[in-house]
Amino acid sequence: MAAIQITNVKKRYQSLQALDDVSLTIEEGEFFGLLGPNGAGKTTLISIIAGLNRADSGSVKIHGHDVISDFRNARKKLGVVPQELVFDPFFTVRETLRLQSGYFGLKNNDKWIDEVMENLDLTSKADANMRTLSGGMKRRVLVAQALVHKPPVIVLDEPTAGVDVELRQTLWKFISQLNRDGHTVVLTTHYLEEAQEQCNRIAMLKRGKVVALDTTAGLLKRISGSQLIVHLLAGVALPETLCPLVLQAGSNEAAGKFALRVTAFTDVEPILATLRQTGVVIDDMYLQQADLEDVFLQIMDGKSVDGISVGTSMGGAR
Repeated sequence: MAAIQITNVKKRYQSLQALDDVSLTIEEGEFFGLLGPNGAGKTTLISIIAGLNRADSGSVKIHGHDVISDFRNARKKLGVVPQELVFDPFFTVRETLRLQSGYFGLKNNDKWIDEVMENLDLTSKADANMRTLSGGMKRRVLVAQALVHKPPVIVLDEPTAGVDVELRQTLWKFISQLNRDGHTVVLTTHYLEEAQEQCNRIAMLKRGKVVALDTTAGLLKRISGSQLIVHLLAGVALPETLCPLVLQAGSNEAAGKFALRVTAFTDVEPILATLRQTGVVIDDMYLQQADLEDVFLQIMDGKSVDGISVGTSMGGAR
């Protein structure tokens, strides 16, 4: 049974098609990334998964429970860390987590609450009022709230936005352990290095559509490849035969810097041979491994690389 089954989901706000026939299957135990620019539909999709919003058509199931017709069981299976810092200023941290436990009918949950607070470095703030906490500490409490009922599926919507390095390290250590213990994790983030490091599989949204879906390794290998960064002497033009290899991300033509796509080390020598034959002088050069940001920018630009159209869903769907 899938952890999250999203089938043909559509959502429109007046003239804006926020989600356009989105279908995704997220398996149990996955660490899944949901990426896209602002306005791509990520938060709308999460709101529908959490039952906070209703799709115009299509369905969403959490561990087989429909989020509309079987919302109570679906909600029990899900923990969501929202993007916004929403909190009640009249309670302490511990009281907030006890209250959240009560929403799920959990009594005598202090042992697990203590464990969550310890893992998120909140123990020293257990009796502090929520309104006295820093933004980073409030973010930790939101994570703890999402985990008080031990949900098998955890959705993190920009969990490290505006927080310090210490919290990021603490959070990822705890979340990674929960994932190793079998919890399914769905992450949205603008920090693409986090997604590359944490996620096993990634879907990218653009204007409400899934435009890429593959394993993280598959995306890096099949779309971007490596880059040969070449710095030419000022005023020297790149030979026309090499222009199709130029990647806009990483290039600065005015400064004589060009990022050239290479898929294997054997691609480097023909490039150097072309530069020699045309008399182009190289000022500096180095090979740079592709990262998820390169892939993301190529896909959002709607480019086709190595015969793969990135304007449609790719392999890796389940």
